[in-house]
Amino acid sequence: MPKALIGKKIGMTRLFGEKDRYVGAGDKVNMLVNDPVTVLEVGPCFVSQIKTEEVDGYNALQLAFGDIKGRNSTMQLIGHDAKAGVTPKRVHREVRVSSDELGEAELGKALNVEIFEGVAYVDVIATSKGKGTAGPMKRWGFKGQQATHGVERKHRSPGSVGGRSSNLGTGKPKKGGKKAGQMGNKQITVRSLEVVGIDKEKNLLLVKGSVPGANQGMVYVREAIRLFKRKVAK
Repeated sequence: MPKALIGKKIGMTRLFGEKDRYVGAGDKVNMLVNDPVTVLEVGPCFVSQIKTEEVDGYNALQLAFGDIKGRNSTMQLIGHDAKAGVTPKRVHREVRVSSDELGEAELGKALNVEIFEGVAYVDVIATSKGKGTAGPMKRWGFKGQQATHGVERKHRSPGSVGGRSSNLGTGKPKKGGKKAGQMGNKQITVRSLEVVGIDKEKNLLLVKGSVPGANQGMVYVREAIRLFKRKVAK
């Protein structure tokens, strides 16, 4: 089965353990170290649809996660999930699979956090917190104008947007400039987070580091596609 699940972010905590750390000029000491970890509740997910190359043009499994009351769903989704023999679900997402993995799948099959056993690193895809409309200083890290005499209430303005009438003759500013606008509320992929622990009873996955989005926000977790060089060395 594919090593990918839908879930939600529970929050952050820390784990304490004895680890060897290098301090100073190569001096190794054994000290109590706390690692910040993010707790994710992944699964149980159910196979709500099986797509094959003969019918749909590609092999994929549709996963469904999260119970939802029928009155808050639609008749189409309720009927779609009923064909797989599962109750109405809140989130649906496709996962591309190989022909071998497709042969192991069956409608309504439950997938739990156990599929991540033996996986050292995962990628987490989530939507970042929306922060509304922000100016260029907060959104892009501009330092602003000088706070001296002669600068008249323009301390937080972005400055010139770059007139181009001299070189192109159009008189229009260059497109794609860093200006004020909506900040956050975008899909972000955090790659190669180390798997710290798995709780099979509660379907919890502990990963080292932070995950975008607010608590109780939906996340998509998959086995890491590519690793950084320093992590490959481990």
